[in-house]
Amino acid sequence: MIMLALETIDLTKEYRLGFWRNRAKRALDRLNLRVEAGEVFGLLGPNGAGKTSTLKLLFRLIFPTSGSARILGKQLDDISVRFRVAYLPENPAFYEHLTAQEFLNYVASLFGLSAVERRRRVGELIDQLGLFASRNVPLRRFSKGMIQRLGIAQALINDPDVLFLDEPMSGLDPLGRREVREVILRLKERQKTVFFSTHILADAETLCDRVAVLHHGRLQGCGELNSILCLGVSTTEFVLEGPSPEVMTELAAYASSVIRTGERVRFEIPEESNIQVALEIILRRKTKLISVNPVKRSLEDYFLQKVGASEASQETASAYGWS
Repeated sequence: MIMLALETIDLTKEYRLGFWRNRAKRALDRLNLRVEAGEVFGLLGPNGAGKTSTLKLLFRLIFPTSGSARILGKQLDDISVRFRVAYLPENPAFYEHLTAQEFLNYVASLFGLSAVERRRRVGELIDQLGLFASRNVPLRRFSKGMIQRLGIAQALINDPDVLFLDEPMSGLDPLGRREVREVILRLKERQKTVFFSTHILADAETLCDRVAVLHHGRLQGCGELNSILCLGVSTTEFVLEGPSPEVMTELAAYASSVIRTGERVRFEIPEESNIQVALEIILRRKTKLISVNPVKRSLEDYFLQKVGASEASQETASAYGWS
């Protein structure tokens, strides 16, 4: 039997709006997710998609209108599960008068770690997250990126089995993003579960085993990243040097895109059946061929397809008065 780190069943959240609170806005609409133990799972979506609402529901910072969820097989109100999980909100705020070392020591004490264990864990995390030089600096002097690193450190202080991160790369410079990616990959090696929300698709493509796309509060798609990216070649790219006007004209009839950069011209041929035709034109005209590259589907392609389909559905619903 597969051990589930997280399961949501028709999880729904509506906010009451207006002066009389007589209008309902559905931020999350019957979300059904299953996250297996030991995987890195990315919840993708544009701003306002419902990602933060999902995480707040899981940690009972807000409460669902309907539906339910379980973490590590336990209901959300089971206190025992709190010692096995951790959460970093999108915009963490900490005690500004404390130093990084003092704050992490305080958080470790809340979990009942001994003095020896606190020193070890705090020292390890300060080193891992690049905070050693700033460990004795008051937090009011920290930049947003440094606060984000500290937030990830505090989320790891209890060595959680499941780590929930809301936009963990927010405010980080390239070095900080790489350090956080390395932390997540190390957790994966230790069979920890990492569930994070993001709209930075490059991070999801680098880290995730599976992803889900959320838009307008609804789940638009979910699957293994390898399966999504192996759905086939979306187009084939031909790069030619100094093609004649005749070649340009003939190939343009089969190309979805033609881009000239100096003497080089890049043609994108979307139809697989036209690839052989394009090669015959190039060889017959004795044109210099620099490269032929299959351009495979990216996570961005998948994301835009799902979000675009959702937008079209919303427009149709609005036109017929269904929403």
